[in-house]
Amino acid sequence: MDLGTIIGLFAAFGLLMWSLYSGSGGDIFGTFLDPAAFVMVVCGSTFIVLLSCRVDRFLAMAKITMNAFFNRGRPPEVLIQELVKLADVARREGILSLQNTISEMKDTFLQNGLQMVVDGTEGDTVKQVLEFELEAIEKRHEEGKGVLDLFGKYAPAFGMIGTLVGLVVMLKNMDDPSKIGPGMAIALLTTMYGAVMANVICLPLADKLNAKHDEEMLSLEIAKAGIMGLQAGDNPRVLEMKLAVFLSPKQRTKLAAATAA
Repeated sequence: MDLGTIIGLFAAFGLLMWSLYSGSGGDIFGTFLDPAAFVMVVCGSTFIVLLSCRVDRFLAMAKITMNAFFNRGRPPEVLIQELVKLADVARREGILSLQNTISEMKDTFLQNGLQMVVDGTEGDTVKQVLEFELEAIEKRHEEGKGVLDLFGKYAPAFGMIGTLVGLVVMLKNMDDPSKIGPGMAIALLTTMYGAVMANVICLPLADKLNAKHDEEMLSLEIAKAGIMGLQAGDNPRVLEMKLAVFLSPKQRTKLAAATAA
């Protein structure tokens, strides 16, 4: 689990609910809940996002968003250790000795790359295939994050539309004071719903997915460099030095400590 995502999301909602509770004197639903405003913002932005993207992208949004709540990848220093161990085995027993290890891997990117190396594929071809795969992964991630970005874009817009509707209702009923309040409520609540939906949920989760994307792409770049090093027959120590350049100073210290142990 990604504690940063969970703590941040629940703390933000907790602070928001406390503010609403304090501001309404304990009557949150009576003060801040308006079904018409809620339907206009939430349902309206949902349907417009569906209009704006492919159906399969929209339906996959929930699964993609869950990636923001979980740490699925390995730390880069752990991946480097595994690659160095593979290089050590390949140097002592030959590259074909990695065949059994490859079949047990769960990382398909690393598995496919190493399989090409074991099969004797030329280095340029291996590099080209891995780069194509990286581009495809990056494209898929952009599409997944893009759905949340669309919600962040359209939810405030529907909030503004709701504000205009509320103002029209209010102005048309200026001669009836009893209808001014409901009109103003719709005008203000739709703006609030749109801002909350965009800035408390959608855009922060999109930014977290972007951070997760950067972490995964770093791991894939390390895996790619490691595969090419194995294909070239690099000495395990040399391979470790090559891959360590991807790490921060703190991560390099962890890697050095793990290697020494």
